[in-house]
Amino acid sequence: MNSPKDTTVQAAGCVLWRRSPVTGEPEVCLVHRPKYDDWSWPKGKVKRGEDPRAGALREVAEETGCTAVPGAELPTQHYMASGRPKRVRYWAAEAVSCAFTPTAEVDRVLWLDPEVARDRLTHERDAALIDALRATLHLT
Repeated sequence: MNSPKDTTVQAAGCVLWRRSPVTGEPEVCLVHRPKYDDWSWPKGKVKRGEDPRAGALREVAEETGCTAVPGAELPTQHYMASGRPKRVRYWAAEAVSCAFTPTAEVDRVLWLDPEVARDRLTHERDAALIDALRATLHLT
């Protein structure tokens, strides 16, 4: 676990996906955070003593209103946020049911074709997770 001197922010999230109700093709869910005016994956800080995967699913539920079944772990991201190192662990997660309600933290969600989502993501680092999801789902 973390040493007392470790100031890395520990976070977790999911690349949330579903089969399109129209085409049956995979779609991914992006969240819009008005505080940052960005489009990203649902994610957030892991609570003290919380299992990271459980934290990722909690964040998905809080931000999107979706319950999800976790799949494979995807690549971890490391970057600086507010002057501190941040580590975000991600999982592929299939949405089971969703009932989105806008909040101050997340005011919109979009379900998009993965390639359309790649262009909508604000941070370039997030696009690599689309490739990881496609590999996990065995999509070309």
